[in-house]
Amino acid sequence: MAFRKIDIDALEEDAFGEDEIEFQEIGELRPLSDVEAEVNSRAQEVRSLLQRGNTSGALTTALQNPPYGAPYHAAKARNTQTVMEAVISVKVVDMAQVAKGLSPEEQDVLMKYLYAGMAAPEQYNSGHLLSFHEKLTEVAGQGCIVRVITDRRTV
Repeated sequence: MAFRKIDIDALEEDAFGEDEIEFQEIGELRPLSDVEAEVNSRAQEVRSLLQRGNTSGALTTALQNPPYGAPYHAAKARNTQTVMEAVISVKVVDMAQVAKGLSPEEQDVLMKYLYAGMAAPEQYNSGHLLSFHEKLTEVAGQGCIVRVITDRRTV
């Protein structure tokens, strides 16, 4: 039973922390102020598009260049809020059409945000997110789910 008390991660030379893995995968980290300014600017643009009734354009804009990396927790939360505003504005009957209009990369990013939204059911309408998940899976296939689950870059 003594073997259960050994910390094998301490013995392995190639053990990485989560921050180091994210840094290696995304390259050089941008200044926090630049990322926050970009997220805030995107939020204003998405709101403007939503006010004009362009839900598809708002969702596409919200999915552009999401912040990845450990130091950007506040920016990630703010961007998640922006994406959720765009997602919730899409009517159920339009979800499949909107999902078809996204590029494969945007579909994957949207799936990440759907899972992030479902992880906080007290904040977002899970029923609406599940409906969008269903329509997105019909359009993008199950490979989209697998790519999102295996990707270490989180939103």
